[in-house]
Amino acid sequence: MPVNDPQIWTLLGVFAAVMLGGMTLMTTQLSRVIRSEVGRVEGTLSARIDRVEGTLSARIDGIDARLGRIESKVEDLDKELTNLAVRFWRSQ
Repeated sequence: MPVNDPQIWTLLGVFAAVMLGGMTLMTTQLSRVIRSEVGRVEGTLSARIDRVEGTLSARIDGIDARLGRIESKVEDLDKELTNLAVRFWRSQ
């Protein structure tokens, strides 16, 4: 079959246009799917990170309160030891 007939070239052009159009359509659809999946994963990760941040914040607040109580007890012990040392060394 000779390739010099105008109908053959027309069919080849139509075939090439259909193939390029199909590839373009598939690429566009694939990029939309990928974009939506990335958005979904981003939302899920953001929610999880917020939940972990809230949990850590609560724990840090609890530790801070406990350290405050320990600090006040240490200050009380320091005052008592200072009073005992003053009594002990002044009595001699």
